[in-house]
Amino acid sequence: MSETLPGFHLALNLMLETQQFTGVNGLRLVGDVGGRQDGSLVVLLHGGGQTRHSWRGTMHELIANGYRAINLDARGHGDSEWAADGDYSFKVLALDLERILESLPSRPVLVGASMGGATALTLVGTRPIPPASALVLVDIVPCMDPQGIVKIQNFMNANLEGFATLEEVADAISAYNPHRPRPDNLSGLMKNLRRDPNGRLYWHWDPRVIAGSHDGAARRDLQELASAAANVHIPTLLMRGMQSNVVTDDGVADAKRRITGLEVFDVAHAGHMIAGDKNDAFNQGLLDFLRRCVPVHE
Repeated sequence: MSETLPGFHLALNLMLETQQFTGVNGLRLVGDVGGRQDGSLVVLLHGGGQTRHSWRGTMHELIANGYRAINLDARGHGDSEWAADGDYSFKVLALDLERILESLPSRPVLVGASMGGATALTLVGTRPIPPASALVLVDIVPCMDPQGIVKIQNFMNANLEGFATLEEVADAISAYNPHRPRPDNLSGLMKNLRRDPNGRLYWHWDPRVIAGSHDGAARRDLQELASAAANVHIPTLLMRGMQSNVVTDDGVADAKRRITGLEVFDVAHAGHMIAGDKNDAFNQGLLDFLRRCVPVHE
């Protein structure tokens, strides 16, 4: 279920409505909704350690092309509530997503990056009736490169004590992703940060998200992800960054064996965060797939 939060905000010259949704056990989840009421639905799911703002450019393009888009903050991220029990497994993330989809008028296309893609894949591959009309996996496959996963975990585990300035934040991002240009205006980084009463800056997500990625539940998540992939029978696109340290050629080949009819779209000069690295190329590949799989209007 969802309810509209007070007020609207203007982003990229498009009016977006911020809504509150309800996840498992009443957990409050927040998302932006925009586009024409009769447009085909697309739900955007960000990666671990990100917020819904990572889809800013894609949200704009979807709405401009006649789609209705819902852009969600996952539990423990952005403006959504943190889980009291610290459970951020793919299984519970999928349950949150299922609650939201049950409130929608039709089956949407699910577009998920990294953790968001794993969430969508887990849900679609474990339900007898697919809750989505199509699936887009953004640089996520069941068999990921372990070294790439460790690099992401190390980045998320670093700087848990926070930052004194935006310059320190930009330095940390540049060290992790050196091929991405450093922004001239650092104020845009604030959408992924929260400030404590003393003025110190922290990532806008629950540190327990990464704490739980090293235990047995995380290993079970990956095993269940592989099983779920074999049960996906809707149009599915894998969008891979050609400089990704997570998705390898072997991982793509394995995904093709598991997911019937899987399409692959390679984005040159992009790493794991494809939409941020090469947003124009990513958006074009996504829109081409959407136009073939779902009409602009239902």
